[in-house]
Amino acid sequence: MLLVDLNADALEAAKAEVQAEGDSRVETFVANVANEDEVKAYVAKAVELFGKIDGFFNNAGIEGKQNLTESYGADEFHRVVAINLNGVFYGMAEVLRVMATKETGGHIVNTASVGGILGVGNQSGYSASKHGVVGLTRNSAREYGTKNITINAIALGAIMTAMVEGSLKQMDPENWEEAGQAFVSSNPTCRFGKPEEVAATVAFLLSDDAGFINGSILPIDGGQHGMY
Repeated sequence: MLLVDLNADALEAAKAEVQAEGDSRVETFVANVANEDEVKAYVAKAVELFGKIDGFFNNAGIEGKQNLTESYGADEFHRVVAINLNGVFYGMAEVLRVMATKETGGHIVNTASVGGILGVGNQSGYSASKHGVVGLTRNSAREYGTKNITINAIALGAIMTAMVEGSLKQMDPENWEEAGQAFVSSNPTCRFGKPEEVAATVAFLLSDDAGFINGSILPIDGGQHGMY
């Protein structure tokens, strides 16, 4: 397993966590997914270490600043799209070059969002980038299905992560926890999802047990998408 992140300290912490679960064959690579050369480098490193790539979780992303479209700003828009959409494209393109050369194929899971299915107010860059991820996923699934490669996306809702916490603090810096409760009321379960619930779903989609699931956009949102 190769873990990739821009934050070296976070990588080492994640590596230690994985090793504590009993997987000793885990390596790390520091890279900015918005930089195509760095993406090529981490894919090449994975091939160097393991000889092939069976599964790819294309997960890096940021929420960006919150503002009305007219005030969002071109620089912020391009920054969010560079990471959330360009980074997904770069990673998928490089990994597909590797997977397509093997008869065994492989599995790719991209991280989209409920914001890639529905509109998300005050988040032009985020919503646009995640809609792009949905389109890339569906398009590439059609292209590579005959090569025994599946490509799916997860559409996340209110999952309690540092990124969601940051979004809530933008909404209401003083009372962000109350803002969070209002946020989760938009889904029928009325709670935040857990990162472990997302991980279990991704692990399934990366397995051969999910070999006939392809081009799907799977909401992990407590039912939020069905309320609009």
